[in-house]
Amino acid sequence: MNEDARLVVWVRGRVQQVGFRWFTRANALEIGKLTGFALNLDDGRVQVVAEGPRENCHRLLDWLGSDDTPGRVDGVTEIWDTPRGGYEGFAIR
Repeated sequence: MNEDARLVVWVRGRVQQVGFRWFTRANALEIGKLTGFALNLDDGRVQVVAEGPRENCHRLLDWLGSDDTPGRVDGVTEIWDTPRGGYEGFAIR
């Protein structure tokens, strides 16, 4: 269960202009061994892409759906895939 994975998440709610991307990056770096990005979408959602050990991706996903995030999360949609690589660190876009 510790193989690498790609997690793509769309977070709905009041998640823009509240530091959500910054805290997502900080949490991903704290979890460790994750690369990817957090991006504001035009429709008000935040997209998060994370690649790394599956267990670490699960930890980030758990945090994204928790009450510990800034703003207000109304829902989280996720897709799991095979890592594609190409990311250097975890970026805010």
